[in-house]
Amino acid sequence: MTQAARAELFRRLHHEPPPLVLANAWDVASARIVERAGARAIATSSAAVCWALGYRDGQEIPRDEMLGWVGRIVRAVDLPLTADLEGGYGDPVSTAADAWAQGAVGLNVEDATSAGLADVDDQVAVFREMRAALPELVINARTDVILGSFGSLDEAVGRANAYLGAGADCAFVPGVSDRDSIARLAREIAGPVNVLAGKGTPPVAELARLGIARVSAGSGIARAAYKRAERVAREMLEDGTFGFAEEAFGHADLQELLG
Repeated sequence: MTQAARAELFRRLHHEPPPLVLANAWDVASARIVERAGARAIATSSAAVCWALGYRDGQEIPRDEMLGWVGRIVRAVDLPLTADLEGGYGDPVSTAADAWAQGAVGLNVEDATSAGLADVDDQVAVFREMRAALPELVINARTDVILGSFGSLDEAVGRANAYLGAGADCAFVPGVSDRDSIARLAREIAGPVNVLAGKGTPPVAELARLGIARVSAGSGIARAAYKRAERVAREMLEDGTFGFAEEAFGHADLQELLG
């Protein structure tokens, strides 16, 4: 399948039931695991990639290192891949073009900055330029109004609609988990809506009834894996036992997965 065909498939998944469920990966092995589990597309988590490579989240990773890592994952899977690219590393349009060159068919770009939220008109201009330069790219426009406690649901809806009007394909509003707010997002945002899975998020079947098109895990799966690694280490070091061996992948399983 060509990259353009994968992009069109990925875009279409936002407009037909059931909701697109993205179990975010952060390296080749996790992406292959997600693919084998039955995913319809792969998404990266920028935070999880940063942590795996020894950086803090928040655009501290060098742009080219993130893009190179995305390309490595793209080449290891057959599914469409969308890349989480934080705020675009100073030049979102150029970063988007380079992500497409690496084989990604979609991306997240967020409006959070070190000083708060980007000016909405500036962010609209970014999405317009990105759409004009990369007509096939599937753009997931993220607003951190709620996640960063920068404003109200009204502002989140307004920003989401502005970004969709500028050419984004989907609006991502992380930080919302209650049913009433999720329903309002789906009702008032004029396009597909992505919510972030976490504590209190309704199950996929209910999200579908509420009108949500896409749900992603963000860094949640990576954080769960790291928490499990901590428990395993403590068990070995404090208890002297090895219960992890009962649940671990076999060596041959991972060899086959990456073969």
